[in-house]
Amino acid sequence: MADKVEIKGAEGRTVAVENPSTGAHLATVSAAQAADVDRAVQSSLAAFNSSWRRSEHSTRRALLNRLADLIERDAEELASLEAVDAGMLYRMSLGLSVAQAAETCRYFAGWTDKLDGQSMRIAEGMAYTQREPIGVCATIVPWNAPLMITIWKLAPAIAAGNTLIIKTPELAPLYGQKLARLVAEAGFPPGVINVLCGLGHVAGQTLSEHPLVRKVSFTGSAAVGRRILESSARTNLKRVTVELGGKGPTCVFADADWENALAHVTAGITVHNGQICAAGSRIYVQDEIYDRFVEEFSKRTRDAVAGDPLLDTTVKGPLVSANQRARVEGYIQKALKEDTKLLHGDAGSQAPSKGHFVPNTAFVDVQPSATIMREEVFGPVASIARFRTEEEVIALANDSEYGLSAAVFTNDVTRAMRISDAVECGQVTVNMWGTVNANTPFGGYKQSGFGRDLGKEGLDEWTNVKCVKVNLNLSRL
Repeated sequence: MADKVEIKGAEGRTVAVENPSTGAHLATVSAAQAADVDRAVQSSLAAFNSSWRRSEHSTRRALLNRLADLIERDAEELASLEAVDAGMLYRMSLGLSVAQAAETCRYFAGWTDKLDGQSMRIAEGMAYTQREPIGVCATIVPWNAPLMITIWKLAPAIAAGNTLIIKTPELAPLYGQKLARLVAEAGFPPGVINVLCGLGHVAGQTLSEHPLVRKVSFTGSAAVGRRILESSARTNLKRVTVELGGKGPTCVFADADWENALAHVTAGITVHNGQICAAGSRIYVQDEIYDRFVEEFSKRTRDAVAGDPLLDTTVKGPLVSANQRARVEGYIQKALKEDTKLLHGDAGSQAPSKGHFVPNTAFVDVQPSATIMREEVFGPVASIARFRTEEEVIALANDSEYGLSAAVFTNDVTRAMRISDAVECGQVTVNMWGTVNANTPFGGYKQSGFGRDLGKEGLDEWTNVKCVKVNLNLSRL
């Protein structure tokens, strides 16, 4: 903020950060209070009004490309930070989160000089539209893939000419400390990008309520998303976009490529311990291959080497916190009490003695009404059920309050297209799972939220549209 790279919190409040793979204390960071948030907002507003709102396209493009260069240069350090405070496997962070962050910066850098409007004929003469920056914006970022999702917000916000305040997740804030230094090194003017550490109910809420913040982009839980919308309604009606999780259906047909389907379906619920909003946690398998599929799925997911996410030998890291572990274990116990059939997941069989580990767990023959089939567990818990017909699996897939992402596995192209059209989701992948591309939009239907990250559609979320009408016949009233 102001001309400084780092500023301590006004009240000296702090947040303790732990290593989820050991439970040991990792770091202590300042916890922003309301006064700190206001300082960040005032800094962002001053930067926006002084010169940034009229900054040259080439300036914004060069800064985003420079930031991408620095992210790539320090990729190993950024991946290490995500491993030790978010529990993400180092190689996953390096190959996905960090790589995608750099790609996203470069993609939106290319959009800075393409924010065009339209021209139209009207009865009085002509009209044209132009896209303008919103102003001071904020983003509240989740802990599961913090660097990647932060850049999903930062790159389009900056490309469009906004200033941005980033509230990092209290469970995994360390990447943000590093990112702030890279922002300064890249040469962004003071105040254009501010990074705040702090608790959601303090710093996040203050941003949501602040009258000078014109937009909040939030990724996280539905409960918090609703509170942000309520804050917007009570205060200045700031723009809000929310991505609120999912309960992704995966539909496996008998004609699907066997190895490809198994590889993607198992990854869809075990990668990062299922702590992914697009996780394929509802797995529907056609009757003809159901028993064989369940047997092979269990073989491939039951045993996993859990441990330090920094090690190459580790295939399963920890959940992010003790509370998250307790939440996931609570869902498992709830399923058992509802007499849902357990395929595998003997608690403690894979877990190291320290840290927040939960074994890969799967239930079979799960009924549509089961809690684990309806609610987002956000853990390595698969719910598997059989289906017979295309119509049946479409109905099952749509029987959810969520609508973020779905996956279809079939070698019948026309069937894949029919299901893609029928499923109520913002994203459908065919014969794959988990792909993220900077040039394709990502976001949900129903209670998975609204608004889009990435792609041209993501850029639209960070601009206002102004229409100018010109009377070319001055003699007419």
